[in-house]
Amino acid sequence: MGIYHAGSLAVQEEMGVRDRADHVGRSLGQGIKPVAAAFLEMQPLLVVGAADPESGRVWASALTGAPGFVRATGPRQMSVMTNTGHDSRPEGARGGVRHAAAAAWARATTDHPHPNDGLLLTDPLAAALKTPGTHLGTIALDPRTRRRMRLNGRLRPTARGFAVVADQVFSNCPKYIQRREAYETVGGRTPGTARRTNRLSSTAAELVQAADTFFLATVHSGGADVSHRGGNPGFVRATSPHELTWVDYPGNAMFLTLGNLRTDPRAGVLFLDWESGTTLQLTGEAHTEFGPGGERTVRFAVTEVLERAEALPLRWSAPQYSPANP
Repeated sequence: MGIYHAGSLAVQEEMGVRDRADHVGRSLGQGIKPVAAAFLEMQPLLVVGAADPESGRVWASALTGAPGFVRATGPRQMSVMTNTGHDSRPEGARGGVRHAAAAAWARATTDHPHPNDGLLLTDPLAAALKTPGTHLGTIALDPRTRRRMRLNGRLRPTARGFAVVADQVFSNCPKYIQRREAYETVGGRTPGTARRTNRLSSTAAELVQAADTFFLATVHSGGADVSHRGGNPGFVRATSPHELTWVDYPGNAMFLTLGNLRTDPRAGVLFLDWESGTTLQLTGEAHTEFGPGGERTVRFAVTEVLERAEALPLRWSAPQYSPANP
């Protein structure tokens, strides 16, 4: 398959950006470059997206850990530690391993339960993250530097979590990323009980309305992807307990997300409260409305909602809004 599938190509044609998309598409590769590997090792947060193999519903989920819990373990492989166990080294870092790599991975391991232990037992992607061959989209976003990196591929379970063999690896520009200068890991924060409903509660709607960032998981016949959406609070709206809407701001012209939605409307949305660690996960279907002048509005119909208070142990500093925000 080429860089773009039929859905993305159709949207690019409609928006008149095929030449630009071809140029930008040259940045997509399968290899993890040294600068990308170094970036991954510094991150305490990774967002993943996939379709649940049992229900077919698409979700986005957040994984956290000490820097080093995500790392490149091969030219095309990223390993993620999601649970505790006897051998803390990722597959690819055992046997004849460089001492520095072993030490870095060891720093991500303690005798305490991993932040993802227990949380993944009830996460809607728990089954997907244990199923060989799962199409998985991932994004590592660093608010401190306003950088993001996406890696999409096929999952392979490992003793300590999972590995992803990359089909696509690329970085995005810092547009619409809010800068947060620092974070801390809050000791003793215990994830609350997951609340599953088929509609947005008043507290969930308030989180949406106050959000400056969310993550959007989409799929197509040959893969999965997670993208970032950002703006000033109010850029995404809960128009009812069953629907979200947002304007799709101008981006890199690849239209990977809208292209996926053109061929498969299933989608998952993840909101984070960057201070309290509360997460809001939604699954449903999304459709794009194209207006004059290239304006695009996405409408997301909610099928299922999962709210969890204090789900993540991270507390980030207050945002400095991106100068690119409309």
